[in-house]
Amino acid sequence: MRRYDIDWLRTLALGLLIIYHATIGFQSWAKEIFIIQNQQPLEALWPLMAMFNVWRIPILFVVSGMGVCFAMEHRTWKLLLKERTSRILVPFIFGFFCICPITTYIACLYYDIKPAYLPNPGHLWFLGNIFIYVLLLLPLLFYFQKRPQNAVSKIFTQCFRHPTGLYLVTLPFLVEAVLIQPEYFSLYVGTSHGFWLGLLCFLTGFILISLKDVFWCAVEGVRHLALTMAFGLYLVRLLFFGLESPAFVTAFESTNWIFAILGYGSIYLNKSSPILTYLSKAVYPVYIIHWPIQFALSYYLFPLSLPAPIKLLILLLTTLGLSFIAYELLIRHIAWIRPLFGMRRNA
Repeated sequence: MRRYDIDWLRTLALGLLIIYHATIGFQSWAKEIFIIQNQQPLEALWPLMAMFNVWRIPILFVVSGMGVCFAMEHRTWKLLLKERTSRILVPFIFGFFCICPITTYIACLYYDIKPAYLPNPGHLWFLGNIFIYVLLLLPLLFYFQKRPQNAVSKIFTQCFRHPTGLYLVTLPFLVEAVLIQPEYFSLYVGTSHGFWLGLLCFLTGFILISLKDVFWCAVEGVRHLALTMAFGLYLVRLLFFGLESPAFVTAFESTNWIFAILGYGSIYLNKSSPILTYLSKAVYPVYIIHWPIQFALSYYLFPLSLPAPIKLLILLLTTLGLSFIAYELLIRHIAWIRPLFGMRRNA
């Protein structure tokens, strides 16, 4: 049975990343990660960004694991691997060599550094992680699929009879945080913490979605509690820890945000619409292409004598607008380009 809420959450998660990327250019540390930085920062945005930071990437991995579970319902392991290769690996390789080097080239020009062609994963780094997770977990995933009454499923099913039993799921995340002890919980790119947290999220998403109504009833039942705890822990992080709580506390906050989002999404987003039909196909290529567009716009926009909030609004609207125009005029309608952006060759 198709879950439209998962399509919505995937679409919204990628859309949120586009907005988040635009706001980075207005933070004082943007240059440190080689993103074009506006001279006048908008530091007031950071507390809001920090609230999103602890779950924006984890929930993307959770939804990816759920998507693989759906894909396996009608595919052999060979077909699944072929489909994930075309959907994930091909856009990752294309982006690594052709999309992301554009952004580093523009950043070099902006910061008066000698321009160079530098292949890098950029904003597509998580695609490489997801493909690795599929390869590593493929035998285990098909084992779970062929044996739905496996021990793990039985334990979760029994625990989820009461919604708060869902919190059993948080234990591996707390253990990961204690063992790895990341300096910054939300530093996912190129870190062991980011890799293992992503793996846990991906596997958790697969297992939870495979439980079907048992899981959905539990997560709907716990949504109010989860949202209250998530926001409460965020306030503690904001007021007492300078937005960087101990890692295991942040891990618990992160899982509560995810439970709340999945719970409310199950109730309010599990419905089809023409907007979802369009956006669910468009958001992936739009996300891929937005990065060099944002950098090019920032290069010309940031030196202008305009208030920072106006620049941010212009950057957001023009990045989204031009990305959708590129999708409509080029990516969507040219058969040989479509696979490079994770789309089937024929519509």
